[in-house]
Amino acid sequence: MKGLDLEELSIRKATPLSATATWGDLLKGKNGLLALALTGGVALHAINVHIVTTVLPSVVQEIGGLDWYAWNTTLFVVASIIGAAMSVKLFYILGARQAYISVLMIFAIGSVICAFAISMPLMLIGRSIQGLGGGILAALSYALIRVVFPSSLWSRAVALVSGMWGVATLCGPAVGGLFAQLGHWRWAFWILLPVSLLQGILVSAQLRPYTKLKSPSNKAPNIPMTQIFLLTCSVLAVAAGSMSMEIIWQSIGLISGLILGGTAIMWDKRTSVRLLPSSGAMINMPLGATYASIALLLIGTTTEIFVPYFLQTLHNYTPLAAGYLTALMAGGWSLGSLLSSGNHRANAMRLLRIGPMLCTISLLALALVIPNFLALELNLLTLLCGLTLFSAGAGVGIGWPHLVTQVLTLAPANEEDMASAAITTVQLYGMAIGAAAAGLVVNTAGLNNGTEGVQSAAVWLFGSFAIAPALAAILAYRIIKN
Repeated sequence: MKGLDLEELSIRKATPLSATATWGDLLKGKNGLLALALTGGVALHAINVHIVTTVLPSVVQEIGGLDWYAWNTTLFVVASIIGAAMSVKLFYILGARQAYISVLMIFAIGSVICAFAISMPLMLIGRSIQGLGGGILAALSYALIRVVFPSSLWSRAVALVSGMWGVATLCGPAVGGLFAQLGHWRWAFWILLPVSLLQGILVSAQLRPYTKLKSPSNKAPNIPMTQIFLLTCSVLAVAAGSMSMEIIWQSIGLISGLILGGTAIMWDKRTSVRLLPSSGAMINMPLGATYASIALLLIGTTTEIFVPYFLQTLHNYTPLAAGYLTALMAGGWSLGSLLSSGNHRANAMRLLRIGPMLCTISLLALALVIPNFLALELNLLTLLCGLTLFSAGAGVGIGWPHLVTQVLTLAPANEEDMASAAITTVQLYGMAIGAAAAGLVVNTAGLNNGTEGVQSAAVWLFGSFAIAPALAAILAYRIIKN
């Protein structure tokens, strides 16, 4: 076995974007086994997200902590950001196989803590450890696409990795909803342990040839600790502000979070140990606009974390039914991603504009449908909820493979690994800021003030968050200029 030279890997970028391979090229023979190994980690991460989204109302009923509801996602994603930033260094030090196995063990420890949780603080500790492992798993999956596949397979591989969220829509709500309805939500976490073990066996077999990467200086890249610290503080500031009922503290938390996030970007432009590749922090450049679009789209989709609570509280849906309806957003993302991945450049660039607008319209529709101000009959309400949630996810999905492929293509020489890992970091930061801001919006709108408060929270949440994908649609014009 030998280390992988970055100059050798950069040759893979020579294949034109228009030469997209078929699904058969990706899924047959050795490529198929490698694809299965890469997608398994993302599937585990995604299934966990949907399990927890489905069981959280039951968790709150048993151990309390409604005010900390959004923090389950916030801390999970903050820890995932830290994990994603560590992924490249772990890859260089341990190699792909050992890094994957080590991270699966971390993820399993977090799952055990969640299963034993008797209070919300303990649950949040377990979720943070899960997030650390999940962030590294997701980042490694994206980073390895460029390493193990030629560029003609990149968009297909990205779509397949994203498609694992579709697998999660089938497994996550079913597992979480079933255990929640039986009154045994803790088993929704225990079930993750044998899945982690199976993934470890698969990774051990398929990633054996991929040992340590060789950087130009023969040294593992440094972790941009300052930027990660600032981004973490940014998210926590917004989340902390959301805990207060006073508008002054909410405003301070939000403004502080935005300042800290902006400071992280400014620092990244000036330091030699960067989080983003060259021009990745410049929104006026195609690569920077691509990263910004990724973050904005993820902010829009974090509205899903409150959907099960809205449906169960306002319309008496069972945990299983609420979980599956919520999962349609991820299902739309996955299906849209899989169907659009074969589009060549002209159509792909068009989808970067159309997708965010579809997401925007769908979120605005949810602001009307979820509160059910029109007093719709339950079956019709269910249908409309399902359609709007699905189309919101599809709006992200149809452009997602092409956004990620743009990052891989635009990455400067010798910065490909940084660019790949930054995809997950930016994605997770968008999720974290979205979750923290969602908590702020719903608490301010009166989530704890009975039925009318929950309705108000739903209107403000979906209505305000529709702005994020609308901004992504505008940024698409800067991406397309490339």
